Amino acid sequence: MSKKIIILNGSPRKSGNTTALTAEFKRGAEEAGNTVTEFFLDDMNINGCKGCFGGGKNPDSPCVQKDDMDKIYPVYKDADIVVLATPLYYWTISGQLKTAFDRLFAVAECDPNYRNPKKESVLIMAAEGYGFEETLYWYEHLEKHLGWKSSGKVLCGGVMAMGDIAGKPELQEAYNLGKSIQ
Repeated sequence: MSKKIIILNGSPRKSGNTTALTAEFKRGAEEAGNTVTEFFLDDMNINGCKGCFGGGKNPDSPCVQKDDMDKIYPVYKDADIVVLATPLYYWTISGQLKTAFDRLFAVAECDPNYRNPKKESVLIMAAEGYGFEETLYWYEHLEKHLGWKSSGKVLCGGVMAMGDIAGKPELQEAYNLGKSIQ
C-alpha cells in the first residue's frame, strides 16, 4: 500500500548535501509507489510560533498566523510519514526546520487534548562533522512525545561544501530507505 510522505527540508542550500540526500530518498520512495511532497522551507515565508495557544479553531488553517504554513498544513495532516531533513547546525536541526516544526503545534490544538496526529518519521541529516548525538537525543524524545514511529534515519557526516556528498554511501542509504517504504 502506498504512503503519503511529506519532506520538510530545512536546508538553506537548494543544491546542498541535505537536498542531495532528500532527492535520493524521494526517488526511492516514488519508485516504490509512494507520493512525496517536499517543502524547501528556506524559500517559504514562515514566522516563528507565538505561543499564543490561539490555534486549532479552523482545521483547514489551524494557526492564527497566516503565512506559508498554510501550504504545509494540509499535506502534513494527510501524510503518513514526515521526513525531517536538515543540516546539522550547532549540534541540532536548522532554524528553518525548527521554526516550521514548532508551528505544527497548531494542528495538535485542533484536538481538545492537544494530541498530535500519529505519524511515522524519518530523519535525514548532513553535517561537516559527525556529532549527531544531541540531535538524535532530541529526535528520539520528540518521537516518543508525539507517539510517532521511526521509519529510519540517514546521517551523513564529513560533508560541508556543496557537492561533498558525491560518492558517499549515505546517498544509496537514503535511496534504499525511500525504496523500502510501502
